[in-house]
Amino acid sequence: MSFESLGLAPALLRALAEQGYAEPTPVQAGSIPLVLAGHDLLAAAQTGTGKTAAFALPLLQKLSKAGPATPRYPRALVLTPTRELAAQILDNVQAYGKHIRIHATTIFGGVGMGPQINALRRGVDLVIATPGRLIDHMQQRSVDLSCVETLVLDEADRMLDMGFLPALKRILGALPKQRQTLLFSATFAPEIKALALQFMREPREVSVTPPNTVAATVSHHVHPVDAERKRELLLHVLAQDSRRQTLVFSRTKHGADKLVKYLEQSGVRAAAIHGNKSQNARTKALADFKSGRITVLVATDIAARGIDIDQLPMVINFDLPMVAEDYVHRIGRTGRAGSEGMAVSLVSHDESGLLRDIRKLLKDEISISDVPGFAPSAPLRLDAGAPRPKQGQRQPRAPQQRSQGTPSHRPHGHAQQGNGEHAAGNRKRRRRPRPAAKA
Repeated sequence: MSFESLGLAPALLRALAEQGYAEPTPVQAGSIPLVLAGHDLLAAAQTGTGKTAAFALPLLQKLSKAGPATPRYPRALVLTPTRELAAQILDNVQAYGKHIRIHATTIFGGVGMGPQINALRRGVDLVIATPGRLIDHMQQRSVDLSCVETLVLDEADRMLDMGFLPALKRILGALPKQRQTLLFSATFAPEIKALALQFMREPREVSVTPPNTVAATVSHHVHPVDAERKRELLLHVLAQDSRRQTLVFSRTKHGADKLVKYLEQSGVRAAAIHGNKSQNARTKALADFKSGRITVLVATDIAARGIDIDQLPMVINFDLPMVAEDYVHRIGRTGRAGSEGMAVSLVSHDESGLLRDIRKLLKDEISISDVPGFAPSAPLRLDAGAPRPKQGQRQPRAPQQRSQGTPSHRPHGHAQQGNGEHAAGNRKRRRRPRPAAKA
């Protein structure tokens, strides 16, 4: 199958050819004709399979046929959970639409509203936004959503899981009833799907992979280690190839900062990306990582959602996620588009239960091997009674020993407006909507 056979306009085909795209991925082949035909759509595909192009290409084609934008009246809206993902989508839209006259802009927190207001007043066809900042603009009446013809929720399950449901309902209330709604995500839990159907009209479904699967090109490795020696083992693993780009996941923002400080003191070029960082700092860290100026990026789960790097060779779980499904999202950063990737998890005895949940979810054995010199004092327990970190416990500790790893940290008060990120790593996250944090 070719992109031509999907009914895309010559200008879009030209842009795709210039970027070296010859054949559509399965999610693109399944989604593009349905979107062009005007259907609502639920599309599920694992990370790295081209979901952005699956909605951006037909969206651009529809907008290009509709005429010039009317000031302050966008005709399409894409909602995303994080600033990084919004910026990534805009980059893709600009690349695919380079030969057509479409005006798009991003709206997210962490930066001033002035430039965003100016862009909206000049007139845009497409707005790519995080829910919190979009509501700010709605309150200031700097954006009018009454002419939106197509709504896209990207990473839809994560937006609802992050507690954006009240914000989403408010935004949906400002949109026309007669519109096209597209939901794209790696997974759709049954409760999320049931909720989505409340505001969609007879949606078609495209699912190219079973739920909670990872790319077959990713190899999985677990290294058992005592909690207080995790940082040393991380340094040892990174030293195997000091030039290799590596994404490291920390459970908390404070832990990410402490880990970066340790790596920098050890001579590793590293940076952190999380919700407490300013938008300029987050943008710079991601740009430095993509360009190779730093080799290690330490991220929390939510901040990493917009990281899209070709052929990222390795992802390391310094902390296992509290929810097994998040392992799938983390590992989706590597092994993209058929390239090989490696997922390494540093697991302490007290994380045994979390590892057992991940293995059960993947229905596959994960290689478990001691690293010489770092064998743990107690073996992992992978039976049904395996221990799990308690609620509020961030970094497990060995008995009678003070951990030198990152301590637990919880921001004062409720989730900060404008962060786009909860301190969810400090407690077991529940798979139901919670009060929203703006992005």
